[in-house]
Amino acid sequence: MPGGRLTNEDRRHIAAGLAEGLGYAEIGRRLGRPASTIMREVTRNGGPDDYGADRAHEATRHRARRHRQAQPPAPPVPDSGHGRDPQAVRDFTESFTALLVEQGLPRMEARVLTCLYVTDSGALTAADLVERLRVSPASVSHAVAFLEQQGMLRRERVPGARRERYVIDDEIWMRSILASLRMNEALAAASQRGAEILGATTPAGARFESSAELLALVSGAFRQVLKQWRQG
Repeated sequence: MPGGRLTNEDRRHIAAGLAEGLGYAEIGRRLGRPASTIMREVTRNGGPDDYGADRAHEATRHRARRHRQAQPPAPPVPDSGHGRDPQAVRDFTESFTALLVEQGLPRMEARVLTCLYVTDSGALTAADLVERLRVSPASVSHAVAFLEQQGMLRRERVPGARRERYVIDDEIWMRSILASLRMNEALAAASQRGAEILGATTPAGARFESSAELLALVSGAFRQVLKQWRQG
């Protein structure tokens, strides 16, 4: 996929392109990749005259393994006296982070959210997150800004201090569903408008009309779920 990691097959295409005398831009077009990606790949793996697909693929795997090994293990999450198994907590933290990534959340944002989620207080400062995740303050800042925009956490001032801390609560997923609901309803309205402009009896208009009906059903289901949650 464009923007994803190069596969061994991609590297074979790059090697074949170089053998044909093609430039980075043309090779990139054939692979659906930016020319800069091809240039970096070739430059770091011997240059255009000495590039080998298998050798480049193995070198990339070696660099990835070395990078993973260089990362220090994350410090254990304090159990606040609850007698939790630290290894079980670490394993769950990793699996929950992976699940959030599979659901579409960027990895750093997923790590920050999970770190907050497994903390009993549900509140950590930027310094706490930097220490626990072993990442830069800038990485934490960018992740927090994204999560705040999505309504998945909020900022609050630490009493008696100038520092802020980031907080999640029991309604995190409700706010997420509300954000999804607003987007869904905007799509439904736009689809209905598309059907009206294109004509519901035309193939394109009918497509928008069908989409609008489905999105309206989804919005109704969302609202029913939220109503039951609030009543419960």
